[in-house]
Amino acid sequence: MQLNLIPGGFTLTLEGREILRHTHAAPALFVGRGEERMDMYRGNFDIEDYVVERVALTHAEIDGNRISFSPAAGQPVRFVLTMDANHLITQTPDPSINRVWFRIVAEAGEHVWGGGEQMSYFDMRGRKFPLWTSEPGVGRDKTSEITFKADVTGKSGGDYYNTNYPQPTYISSRRYAAHVETTAYSVFDFRRDGFHEIEIWAVPERLEFFCAPTFVELVGLLSTRFGRQPELPDWVYVGAILGLKDGENSFARMEKMRDAGVKVSGLWCEDWVGLRHTSFGARLFWDWQANETRYPNLRQKITELGNEGIRFLGYVNPYLCVDGPLFPVAEANGYFATDNAGKTALVDFGEFDCGVVDFTNPAAADWFAEEVIGKNMLDYGLSGWMADFGEYLPIDINLANGVDAKLMHNAWPTLWAEVNAKAVASRGKTGDSLFFMRAGFTGVQAHCPLLWGGDQSVDFSRHDGLVTVICGALSSGLLGNAYHHSDIGGYTSLFGNVRTAELIMRWAEMAAFTAVMRSHEGNRPRDNLQLDQDAGVLAHFARMTAIYVHLAPYLKSLSSEAAATGLPVQRPLFLHHEDDRETYAIQDAYLFGRDLLVAPVWQAGEITRTLYLPKGETWVHIWSGSEHQGGQTLTVDAPLGSPPVFYRKGANRTDLFDGLQAL
Repeated sequence: MQLNLIPGGFTLTLEGREILRHTHAAPALFVGRGEERMDMYRGNFDIEDYVVERVALTHAEIDGNRISFSPAAGQPVRFVLTMDANHLITQTPDPSINRVWFRIVAEAGEHVWGGGEQMSYFDMRGRKFPLWTSEPGVGRDKTSEITFKADVTGKSGGDYYNTNYPQPTYISSRRYAAHVETTAYSVFDFRRDGFHEIEIWAVPERLEFFCAPTFVELVGLLSTRFGRQPELPDWVYVGAILGLKDGENSFARMEKMRDAGVKVSGLWCEDWVGLRHTSFGARLFWDWQANETRYPNLRQKITELGNEGIRFLGYVNPYLCVDGPLFPVAEANGYFATDNAGKTALVDFGEFDCGVVDFTNPAAADWFAEEVIGKNMLDYGLSGWMADFGEYLPIDINLANGVDAKLMHNAWPTLWAEVNAKAVASRGKTGDSLFFMRAGFTGVQAHCPLLWGGDQSVDFSRHDGLVTVICGALSSGLLGNAYHHSDIGGYTSLFGNVRTAELIMRWAEMAAFTAVMRSHEGNRPRDNLQLDQDAGVLAHFARMTAIYVHLAPYLKSLSSEAAATGLPVQRPLFLHHEDDRETYAIQDAYLFGRDLLVAPVWQAGEITRTLYLPKGETWVHIWSGSEHQGGQTLTVDAPLGSPPVFYRKGANRTDLFDGLQAL
């Protein structure tokens, strides 16, 4: 980073890229105070801010690598930036400051990506993104009926920016990245032509900048900074992970699907802990040990499955229900977060209350990793699980480390991931056991081996349906999350919104070209079509699992590449086609590795698909073998069973790709 003096101020450049420009007339830094209102209702937040003070720090004095800012010459210094390599370390002598605004130089035509896992808009330019982990909402579109109903009945409609996994990091098409090291609520505002404004509700530790000559190298730098996942377990490649929550009947249903040709790598029974029934639907019993009434002789069944090469997976989250046997154990040892009266803080999760295990207490974190995950799950025989939630930390509780819960809220998913990873490592199972999470924040990459896209609606909707998991994979993948997948068929079924056969089949087509195939019965299994209830759907799904298994050698190479370089399995088109700016805003198609281009059909009733092929390559259509020159928009036939997929002519594995035609 280089400091350059200009009339009335200075600029900061990063290998020739102007990052910060500050003058008296156009300051780059504002500070002040705000009074926020944050209301949480079952993981959904209503947040407002009253800005008491916002002052432009127009005057800057430079002393070596230290820049001191004040409102005007002769006035007290209110903020200090210290340059350290490519970092700006922050400091303020004014303890009243709890709001900071930075303005980063923007250019015409610039594109911006990242922000954690963004589900609605891959290119963030032109919009404002609050960064706060929460439930993403139902529908996530304020113009839709389902979002309106969700807002009215449960304050749970959401909006385009709501996400389980925010992260204050972005990548610019100018081939640099910026990261704010903070856990506070923050806002990335990309709506202005001349600058990007970053708002933080605390004084951040620092701003970090990265740059590289190519996007591939830049992604590698970020994955080094935030962490890389191990390679996928070998057992994953032999088929889909079937999600069934039907008690001991799950085994018979799995066998029916295997008899129909479905390739199976794992059986995922999130109801292994038992069920409770609520108005939302069938919910799990949040006490993390096997329920052998619902699953008789489960330990023996797990062994039998293992002998057939099939792993068993379960479910866990960081809360304990008050009516389960683990709750009094944790309470007696002081492992829960507390309320203002010093008692266990209870959280309403929808018709049942839970305690929050306080992972800032090392003893509580160790207990959960060893006794709950280690003994009750890993030692019992589980090979993986959904590590759910993480975004629900209440903001009005007291934690063992003494830090305000508003500052710990965003950090909580990373602590939760660390607990899971510690349990896995304690049994020597890193790279073999596979847990997957929806919640995340800075640093989750170093602990969580696999993301999943959360609770999409069971539909084709623009902001909460099938297409959103592509955007989620691409945005999170740029920040070091190599592996992403989703619930085949979606999850959330409310207000009469139910799955169609077409939706399940289109979702399975996309999932065959992702890191992991996994099905889910959804929140209302009895109301929604399941894989084994329709012969046509089941046959289609079996074929998609065969495609996934056929591509296993290629996927293994991508997993090895991810571990070595940080490159994600699903990649935006521009990552390997930097000179083709037509690729920069595409979010409904992706590269599967470098050699395959996948453009899933994501709208109901469509049997053709219009897509863009990056220039500089000849692209071969998988199903017909027809060749097409890049640099053009193309419409192809896409009947059920033939999702638009192309490979680069001359790629190393053309024989493998051509072999898909025979499946």
